[in-house]
Amino acid sequence: QVQLVESGGGLVQAGGSLRLSCAASGSIFRINAMGWYRQAPGKQRELVAAITSGSDTNYADSVRGRFTISRDNAKNTMFLQMNSLKPEDTAVYYCNADIITTAIGYLEVWGQGTLVTVSS
Repeated sequence: QVQLVESGGGLVQAGGSLRLSCAASGSIFRINAMGWYRQAPGKQRELVAAITSGSDTNYADSVRGRFTISRDNAKNTMFLQMNSLKPEDTAVYYCNADIITTAIGYLEVWGQGTLVTVSS
């Protein structure tokens, strides 16, 4: 059994900052790529940022320069530092990871989501 648990969401005023965390646990052999996605009400889920096991990163144009993705491979944890938040960043943020498990091989795993609300 492998799971991802997000934390760090909440309510913040426009211009403020939040830091999201995603912790992986369970029968993990290795974690390959990880990413943050978000889904706003009435919209499709979209990729916010992604990071490889070697820490190469990729960002959506809408967050580049404001958000920073990082990971701690030793602790199977990923982070998203969000600065200069805008009301349009309001969404449920999901953690995603490609995990090689010790029992059944490859799994794509999603977290349960954490709500970020940015007030104007």
